[in-house]
Amino acid sequence: MAPRHRPPERFLRWHRVLPVVALVLTLAVCGVLAATPTTLGRQALYPVDHAEEIAAAAERHGIDPELACAVIKCESGWDEDAVSSAGAIGLMQVMPETALSLNSLGVVSADEYDPNALEDPVVNIEYGCAYLGYLQDRLSSLDEIVAAYNAGIGSVLGWIADGGSIPEGIEYAETRAYLERVRSAYDGYLRSYPDGITGA
Repeated sequence: MAPRHRPPERFLRWHRVLPVVALVLTLAVCGVLAATPTTLGRQALYPVDHAEEIAAAAERHGIDPELACAVIKCESGWDEDAVSSAGAIGLMQVMPETALSLNSLGVVSADEYDPNALEDPVVNIEYGCAYLGYLQDRLSSLDEIVAAYNAGIGSVLGWIADGGSIPEGIEYAETRAYLERVRSAYDGYLRSYPDGITGA
């Protein structure tokens, strides 16, 4: 009987080593991505456009720019041309009535930011951040602010007056889901931009 052909010993060594090498490389790449959220992952999961304008408007109105980014992500998905069926416009889905109210209250100057130009991203960001700042001055928690951005401050104050707390007292399923999405996005932006949205 002829001897069976045996593969060279060198081939057997590489045959065993290659899967281990592939596994080590895969783990190393995953580790690098997890340890550096400000590089590749953030561009796909937590994008930012108009960073300078968001940072400036957020500072003027005393809010976190990462919160503004989270609202934009959840409101429009960074679509500057977004218009809702209810008439909300632009990146931060600002209602024209809200912009006019912020003008009449002196929160935003119509001379500097035309409330009729909400399709302009810079104007839209100004009014969206101004509204978040307005809510922050009148409410006591981030959950209340975010819920009010979606459902209106009157609804949130009503839920609180009825003895409910936020988020437990939220009566609208849409607002509960919105709050969860914004909170998740806000945490993601804070993790992804440890040096701020303009520090990348």
